[in-house]
Amino acid sequence: MTQRRPRPRTLDELLAEGASVPTEGWDFSWFEGRATEARPSWGYATTVAGRLGAVDGPVLDVQTGGGEVLAFALSRASGRPPLVVATEGWPPNVSKAAALLRTRGATVVASAEDAPLPFTDGSFALVTSRHPVRPHWREIARVLRPGGTYLAQHVGPDSAYEVVEHFLGPQPAERRHARHPDRERKDAEAAGLEIVELRAERLRMEFFDIAAVVHFLRKVIWMVPGFTVEAYRPRLRELHERIEAEGSFVAHSSRHLVQARRPGGPRGHAQRA
Repeated sequence: MTQRRPRPRTLDELLAEGASVPTEGWDFSWFEGRATEARPSWGYATTVAGRLGAVDGPVLDVQTGGGEVLAFALSRASGRPPLVVATEGWPPNVSKAAALLRTRGATVVASAEDAPLPFTDGSFALVTSRHPVRPHWREIARVLRPGGTYLAQHVGPDSAYEVVEHFLGPQPAERRHARHPDRERKDAEAAGLEIVELRAERLRMEFFDIAAVVHFLRKVIWMVPGFTVEAYRPRLRELHERIEAEGSFVAHSSRHLVQARRPGGPRGHAQRA
């Protein structure tokens, strides 16, 4: 995502292009040359790959999207867990993830994001998740075996709120800070988990044309609920003119790495998992 490519000249062409790109999965390669986002220093997918190579029991990936991150981690792992299962709730992503992860020996289970996890208590040594809509801490704690680990990268507070507030105006503090890592620590502990590690970073994002903004809002649908080009055309025009004048629109994402452990079992589980 370092080289910009030629883009359509008119607002209408850009809006049409951004509105036509498929949104299935978590492959962001379309943004190449149109938007950038700095990555957290911990390298989530690589970190998961390291854990997959050492885990001594079944693994669950929650809200896997199109399965791209889990597939990458499995391809880089030094060993293979005895069982790998992933959940996903959006039907287009279920099909995409199932086809991709089948080649890596993993199974995808269709499960709505807000539904209880369809597994028995204590089933997994390791539960992972990248950017869950919201972490269901009690369900995570329930399906982890004693000594098992939850390893995830979450979206943090105020993430991309420069974009959100351009379209929706100033947002209440309760919404802005709903994903704060301190709050998630309390919720995880209330569910019976021990926080082993919690790291947070704020990262630069940059949009080079309005098509990238449109595709971003269509793909990350909770940013501006109900977003359509038609409904927000005046605000899109304003932002397009700003990008044309300034060269880009800068925002900031917020990410945190969470490692939590279900108490019990050998203390070494948290490290091996």
